[in-house]
Amino acid sequence: MSGLTAQLAAFTANPRFPDLPARAVEIVQSGFADTIATMLAGREEPVVRIAQDFVAARQSPASESSLLLGTRKAASADAALVNGAAGHALDFDDVALGGHPSTVLVPAVLAEGERLDASGEEALRAYLVGYEVWAELFRREPDAYHLKGWHPTAVLGTVGATAAVAWLNKLPQDKCRHAIALSASMACGLVANFGTMTKPLHAGRAAAAAIDAVRFAAAGLTAAPDAIEHHAGYLAALSPQGRADRESPASALGRELRVLEYGLSIKKYPTCYATHRVIDGVLDLAREHGVRSEDVEEVRARIGVAQASMLRNHQPVTGLEAKFSLEFAVASALVAGKVGLAELTDEFVGQRAVRDVFSKVKIATDDSQCPIEPIFAENDQVQIVLRDGRTLASGDIRFARGNAMAPLAQADLRTKFIDCAGRAGDIDGAALFDRLMDLRSVPRLRALAR
Repeated sequence: MSGLTAQLAAFTANPRFPDLPARAVEIVQSGFADTIATMLAGREEPVVRIAQDFVAARQSPASESSLLLGTRKAASADAALVNGAAGHALDFDDVALGGHPSTVLVPAVLAEGERLDASGEEALRAYLVGYEVWAELFRREPDAYHLKGWHPTAVLGTVGATAAVAWLNKLPQDKCRHAIALSASMACGLVANFGTMTKPLHAGRAAAAAIDAVRFAAAGLTAAPDAIEHHAGYLAALSPQGRADRESPASALGRELRVLEYGLSIKKYPTCYATHRVIDGVLDLAREHGVRSEDVEEVRARIGVAQASMLRNHQPVTGLEAKFSLEFAVASALVAGKVGLAELTDEFVGQRAVRDVFSKVKIATDDSQCPIEPIFAENDQVQIVLRDGRTLASGDIRFARGNAMAPLAQADLRTKFIDCAGRAGDIDGAALFDRLMDLRSVPRLRALAR
């Protein structure tokens, strides 16, 4: 039997999807809508301006794909870089497969799809190819990549997006294999850079690298035929404890849609997803019991080991740092009664009332592992100890609101989209949301850009 790299290439070249279930189409369309929402909301962030300046300095004559759904164009890989960074800049984009699939897949597919004049149906299927390859890689690692220092959005996303772009370009199987193997050498992103501008750049770089890998392979560049499964290859190098499955066949690829199993979790809060269950717990307790921040003696949060490793900023100073701080997430929930874009500012983080809560948050870790989301504990828990001696307990919090297992209603998705698009100022959010939620019927991706 051929090795894993070859199996991924065979699937990419000819995925042979069954008739797509309506639920799969809905999930993918929501991924496009949520990513474009966060991309529009993030387009004025400093990392996005820097990425645009970087692209402009290249002075490329190519005008293939739209930047941020506007009138400016760039080479498709450069557009994917900018749009991917924008989509992840606020850390408000969807979650699955240990990372953020759509903020890599959507910018790569949109940029290259626009260059190729692809349809919405083709974009949807390309996304699915990328998602299924990402899921195949994800299922082979029993341990949390974050604990080794790897950012899955970057290291898994580069290969997954390469498969999506290779399918869009109709590469033959041998060139798909070279592209996938090459992308494995391009994949990188470190957890140490969480809470800085480099984290969203991971997403943009992964999307751009996918396009570059396909272009290189199409031009004849070669790579190892076993780069994914080799003992000195991709899976082995990334594996936290050397337990990656490098040998079993990828027999389910194209036969079972893992997008129906894993889905997409849509974020309600623009902070690291590792904070969301705790935020839900604090908000629920505070609303039910009328708790104010000054009433609180201590907040005890119990979360998973990998979650705790990501939430490295215990005394954040900036809004960017606060995204990776459980102390801030709890403080915002107690002081503002919400955790939204308006709270993720340097000014709010610096308020005395907010900072006073930080030292009250005590974090304990749980060694259990969620079978669906391995970077999480089976459950999170919150206890709020009040100054009057009472202790309020959340009980087990299994899934955050918006999780694939507790999905948001379409009305909530629409509200988030319109709110995000409103930050762009020149986008008809309602009309664009409706087009994206019927992406399969869009004849040309170019029609999405103005």
